Formats: sequence, C-alpha cells, structure tokens
Amino acid sequence: MKRLVFLFAFLFAVNTWAVTLPKTPYIIALGIAQDGGYPHMGCQKNCCKMAWAKPKMQKQVVSLALVDPVNKKWWLFEATPDIKQQLQHFKLQTNSAYPYLPEGVFITHAHIGHYTGLMEFGREVMATKALKVYVLPKLKAFLEQNGPWSQLVKLNNINIIELTADQPLTIANNTVTAFTVPHRDEFSETAGFKINTPTKKYLFIPDIDKWSKWDKNIIAEVKNVDVAMVDATFYSNTELANRSIAEVPHPLVTETTELFKHETAAVKRKLYFIHFNHTNPLLWSAQAQQALQAQGFNLVKQDQIFY
Repeated sequence: MKRLVFLFAFLFAVNTWAVTLPKTPYIIALGIAQDGGYPHMGCQKNCCKMAWAKPKMQKQVVSLALVDPVNKKWWLFEATPDIKQQLQHFKLQTNSAYPYLPEGVFITHAHIGHYTGLMEFGREVMATKALKVYVLPKLKAFLEQNGPWSQLVKLNNINIIELTADQPLTIANNTVTAFTVPHRDEFSETAGFKINTPTKKYLFIPDIDKWSKWDKNIIAEVKNVDVAMVDATFYSNTELANRSIAEVPHPLVTETTELFKHETAAVKRKLYFIHFNHTNPLLWSAQAQQALQAQGFNLVKQDQIFY
C-alpha cells in the first residue's frame, strides 16, 4: 500500500511540475558538458568510470533552449552531438507543448560539440525544410563552402542567417545579440550571446581562451545581466595528463573566481559555470560543487530552468 501511495505522489508531482512551467520566456539547460560529453570517449579515469557505472551521472554537451510560452516557440543554442537526445528530452520536459523542431538554432563556433548536430537535419535523418541557423559571417562561409554542411544548404535543409556582431536580433518578445570572443578560431570566429527576455538578461560564453584576451571586461559584462553562464572547461591546469593544457586554452575556474573574489555577493551569485570537461571535479564531485557555492558562485545543472 505504501508503494502505491508513493507512486501516486510521484506521478502527481511530475504532472504538476510539467503544468506549472514558467508562463514568461525562460531558458532550459539541455546540456552542461564540454564537447566530448560525460563520460568522455577513451577516458579510463575514475571520473568517467563512475558515470559509465551510474547512468544518472551522465551529462550531455552544452546547449540551451530559449522557450517563449506566449508565442509557443522555442530556439536552440548549439547543435551538439547529443542533439537527438536533447530535442526528445525538451519535448518531454515541456509536456509536448511546442513544435519538435526549434524555430531556429544559434551556434557559437565550429568546434565539434557546438555545430556537428546540424547533420541530423540532413536528408539521411530529419530532412528539414529551411530550418533557420543563426551564425556569424565566418561560420556561415565555412558551412556553405565545406561538405557535408554545404549539402544542407544546397538541399535547403537549413537556411543560414548571418548575424552581425553586437547588433541585437529580435525574435518574438526577446532579443539575441552575438558578440565575438577570442578562441581557437581554426574554422570560424567564436561567438558568445546575450539573450534578453522581457524579465531577464542572460550572458552565454561557453568557450573563450582567457578573459584577459577579450576586448571587454567580464566583470562589467556580468554586472549588466541577471545570469552569466561562463566557460568552466577546466578547474585547474593539472587535469590533462596526456597533453599540455596550453593546447586548449580556457579560463580556469580558479582564475575566474579569483577575478571576482572582491565583488559583492550579489554579483558573484550571477555567475553560473558551464561547459565542464570530464576531468573538472565540478561536474561530478559534490565536495567541489559545495566549495564553489560556499564562495558565493553557482554552476549550471542539467535540466535547470532559468526565468
């Protein structure tokens, strides 16, 4: 009897949660891991062994959904290798209240975790019709001039819309502004995004080399938003045993927290770390997570809703 009562209570809670999603535009974190996801291919360390043994620990590649309940539309940020699972999970999490495909996809840059999910829109899988893909100019040229992405353009599976850096784009009741950040730009520039809804301002920078290389001040940028989701690929410079961390520069979490250590508690609370490499203890260690939060900072959790 107790089991039946518990099951009823659980089902009621799930159904209530689905019905009571925000009524104003909001953001869902569909993924929080670095490009290789978690667990990571080829990793034999305990960090990944834990995730293979406990599927509930597994995390998908960094991606956001901007959801507009008023207009019944949504937009995807990043087309990851996990896009199939992420679109299905979005459908379930929003109780099938929105179209399966997003109104459009915003992409930061041409590293595998951020754009290769576009292949799922091709004729081998979804065969979409003119799905809007928003990118900066160099990424647009890369997609148009290189296969297999060029076939998506040729067959009109995607409609690439060129963004202008620092120029807001209005989508329904929201605005999205792309800006450039310094990163290993082998094939394209790298964008970050400011996402403004009627109730909140968000900053999304999943990849950047170092804050000191940017022509903007990260502290000032964080102060101007309500939530800042920033690069947390590595916690320390000792995480990669098989190669130099200098080959893949990112601001260490410890470097970012040091930058903000003298800021007010209100400013620190705006910082949400995201894009965790599998070696980053913030991804899998409760102790590391609690220590970060004790300093006044936050980390994005998969499926977390911001509004």
